[in-house]
Amino acid sequence: MTIAAFQSLSLAEFLQLPETKPASEFIAGEISQKPIPKGRHSRLQAKLSNEINLVTEEAKIAYAFTELRCSFGSRSIVPDIAVFLWQNIPFLADGEVPDRFEIPPDWVIEIISPEQKTNKVIGNILYCMDRGSQLGWLIDPDDKSVLVFLRDRQPKPILMENNDTLPALEGIELNLTVDRLFGWLKMGS
Repeated sequence: MTIAAFQSLSLAEFLQLPETKPASEFIAGEISQKPIPKGRHSRLQAKLSNEINLVTEEAKIAYAFTELRCSFGSRSIVPDIAVFLWQNIPFLADGEVPDRFEIPPDWVIEIISPEQKTNKVIGNILYCMDRGSQLGWLIDPDDKSVLVFLRDRQPKPILMENNDTLPALEGIELNLTVDRLFGWLKMGS
């Protein structure tokens, strides 16, 4: 993960730079590149976003976007999964999804990678929560736990493990336990 400091670079100037793969984020004047997702990260990200969309998209409740750039306040971040309630998706006049999202997601989900600094990722979740996100999850595949951030309980997150049922946004009936979430990692038996 490369980090470069640009003292005079603004968010608007950062957004004019070409996209990188993996994506770069702009936080407090610094550009940092996210790590390349590994197998467990990729599996959880794809499966979880699909599960959310299965219960939300057809009914137009919400939509889970993967690796969507969200630029608001003084940051431009790329959460692993950004869930927007349907009425908060900034659709274009023709009903298409825009390329730019300039609001925080209603539900921000991050899956920690070994190369990431946990506090930096938590900082992004808290930044989202301070600016309107209702729910945040920090998924840790190593200890098979999920740190849940609820808007009405800030700054006190809840550590959820084992058979704990994970909260979702109001109106999203996900019914997902921590064990089931991490059970998705077992594909070979």
